[in-house]
Amino acid sequence: MSTTASPLSTESTHTPRRVALASAVGTTIEWYDFYLYATATALVFNQLFFPSISPTAGTLAAFATYAAGFGARPIGAVISGHLGDRLGRKAVLIAALVTMGVATTAIGLLPTYATIGVWAPALLVVLRIVQGLAVGGEWAGAAILAVEHAPERRRGFFGSFTQLGSPAGMLLATGSLFGVRVIAGDEAFLAWAWRLPFVASIVLVGVGLFIRLRIQDAPEFRALRERGDVARLPVVEVLRAAPRNVVLTTGLRLSQIALFVLLTTYGLTYIAGELGKASSAGLLAVVITSALGLATTPLWAILSDRIGRRTPYLVGSIGGTITLALFFLAVGTGSTTLIVLAMVLGINVTHDAMYGPQAAWFAELFSTRLRYSGASLGYGIGSVVAGGFAPLVAAALVGATGSFWLVVAFLAVLSVLTTVAALLARETALEPLAP
Repeated sequence: MSTTASPLSTESTHTPRRVALASAVGTTIEWYDFYLYATATALVFNQLFFPSISPTAGTLAAFATYAAGFGARPIGAVISGHLGDRLGRKAVLIAALVTMGVATTAIGLLPTYATIGVWAPALLVVLRIVQGLAVGGEWAGAAILAVEHAPERRRGFFGSFTQLGSPAGMLLATGSLFGVRVIAGDEAFLAWAWRLPFVASIVLVGVGLFIRLRIQDAPEFRALRERGDVARLPVVEVLRAAPRNVVLTTGLRLSQIALFVLLTTYGLTYIAGELGKASSAGLLAVVITSALGLATTPLWAILSDRIGRRTPYLVGSIGGTITLALFFLAVGTGSTTLIVLAMVLGINVTHDAMYGPQAAWFAELFSTRLRYSGASLGYGIGSVVAGGFAPLVAAALVGATGSFWLVVAFLAVLSVLTTVAALLARETALEPLAP
């Protein structure tokens, strides 16, 4: 008997890994672009695009443009969900990747307020909205592809490759800005060097396209499409057939995304205000936690494959408020070491406990026919409600009161909602993937 594997068996053996790699690389590029903007919001945009108003108002305006990207996510989720459940996951992912890359490169070429006046912030908002539309369709498609190709009882692990895009993208974004700032110096960085990481996005898009063009949709979805059984209006159908799961996935997103942006986006502004703009403690902390996230994210996902999605999620939702308070207290000490340790607790422990299992849990809660739309909606709505406005709310609360405790209370409310959602959502880790 021949021991040579057939092409089909070889493909089936390596496809999950190939798809997981494609998901990780693609989402890394998408999140690099998205986080590049977020980090530059705290470091650059308030000075270059909103210079004619007070520093506090400039910061609020910059965070408002940041929120605009999150506001576009549900729209991107609806569009991509409709197309992804009808035409296929792969086609939508390629379109999202190209759209994001073009928008990010354009930001790097955008004239500032000193050159074109009010058109500069206006165009910045438009490009940020385009980014939001793209990322609104990216995450769910990548997560679904990875989970639909994954072996039984390992969906959390393979789904976490999609989640690796977040720390990897953040690592690339903050690392590139940090490196350019150190090499060029503060004056040159603010004058022109900040543009380089944005323009470099076009190269990364080429790499992502090369990898994504080599994968296929999962066999179950291809069979569904060949039978002509795809949903005609998948977004409408998922709201009729599974409204509870849309609400629950929205709730599961709230605390996770709010904790992340409060630490990594607003946290940089808070550190700059407390320790001075020249302090690199914030960027250093984000770089370190992003690097650690490449290990902690899949570790939490592997744990969820063994004990279920709910328990790790509860660790994160309940502990997140505590770790955010510890972060603010650490900044008050002025110690870079304590700031980094607090960020590690907040991101790699409590945040990643939720983020690691998230891709698998969201995908598992919906059927193949409506999976893209359902996961996209919950993810996108939760993102804009909690993530997009969190830095703006935090800046307003601290600006009005001078205290960070109301920001902690804000996260505590979201954490309660996420905890309730985790308790009510069906435990899916040991169930077959819904057909």
